[in-house]
Amino acid sequence: MKGAGTIQDMPRVERPREKMMRYGPDKLSEEELLAIVLRTGTRGTNVLDLSAGLLRKFGRGEIARAGFAELKAAPGLGPARACEIMAVFELGRRFLSGKKNGIYLKPRDIWEELRDIREQKKEHFVVFYLDTRNQEIKREIISVGTLNYNLVHPREVFEPAVKNLAASVIVAHNHPSGCLEPSDEDLSLTKRLVQAGRLLGIELLDHVIVAKGGFCSFKEKNLL
Repeated sequence: MKGAGTIQDMPRVERPREKMMRYGPDKLSEEELLAIVLRTGTRGTNVLDLSAGLLRKFGRGEIARAGFAELKAAPGLGPARACEIMAVFELGRRFLSGKKNGIYLKPRDIWEELRDIREQKKEHFVVFYLDTRNQEIKREIISVGTLNYNLVHPREVFEPAVKNLAASVIVAHNHPSGCLEPSDEDLSLTKRLVQAGRLLGIELLDHVIVAKGGFCSFKEKNLL
């Protein structure tokens, strides 16, 4: 979808703004949403590539907390765009400040919360970072893979957990095929996450596979 060409070179249906109007904001990637905020790219870099570069530079969680000086100095931004990005995230914080974060006790709670990835065409790996009451501190999409594969390292899961003082985590990912059976890779990754969590004192409460038709809980199947 991205490349050296401009947004105008893309089929109209794939352009971020048109895609939002047709399908809604929940169907857009983080790169596409940020591209709508930025509106245009720079010479030699289209806006989607610019957005992807910024998310790689800051990290998907950190760009929301970046200060003016950091953003202004980033390639392709400058003062005006830095202010626009800060304004968008500040509005989101203010509007959501009164919202009580979810308390996750059952895999169905996770399935209900992940409507946005159930029918995605690629695997999305999501981590819920929880406090001692199983209340959400934050959630983060750690990785987006292919149709049937997603490469995740325990470091990517637990580094934000340590930073955000999480007591436990729940991980989840979608199966685009709709099959809810864990793959060998799913089982291997879960075993490594359990081991890493024990070393850090951060419990992996569950691994939930989600699809349009239902979910599979590793905990319920005694696979943890």
